[in-house]
Amino acid sequence: MAFLIARVLILEVLLAAVVHGQELDEYQVKAAFLYNFVKFVEWPPQTFKNPTDRIAICILGQDPFGGALDDAVKGKTFEGRTFVVPRISDVREASGCQILFVSASESKRARAVLVELKASSILTVGETEGFTTEGGVINFKLEEGRVRLRVNVEAAERAKLRISSKLLSLAQIVKK
Repeated sequence: MAFLIARVLILEVLLAAVVHGQELDEYQVKAAFLYNFVKFVEWPPQTFKNPTDRIAICILGQDPFGGALDDAVKGKTFEGRTFVVPRISDVREASGCQILFVSASESKRARAVLVELKASSILTVGETEGFTTEGGVINFKLEEGRVRLRVNVEAAERAKLRISSKLLSLAQIVKK
């Protein structure tokens, strides 16, 4: 009996390690996407006050990335701008963000967050079902173990963001 219990515990630990490894891989991919979105999205000129303003990829809610997002942007620049990754707990803190990742922990208030940010030029990115139909710009969707993109072009236009056709070609276009 003790042998059986030990085998079950070992199996649970191994399964947890496998699941954790998949999560890390998933969030490393999502972190790479968030960093690369900067190359394929054009913000309105007034987004940055001066040429040395940093690009802020903010996380609203619980941070599922561990250090993956910080690692993805560490030491990198885009058009002379460095990156920062602020963690925020309230949507009112998002005014300095160019990209706002809305964590799954915020699924219950995602709609309210998107309504509040509707008039801002922030690229909103989420990972919960229906994020783009609620007005988010990009939704990460895990399908068959791969991270896929859904893009709400109308939401991007409302935010005065221009998304490159190269990025759009990788995504499923969602209409509200």
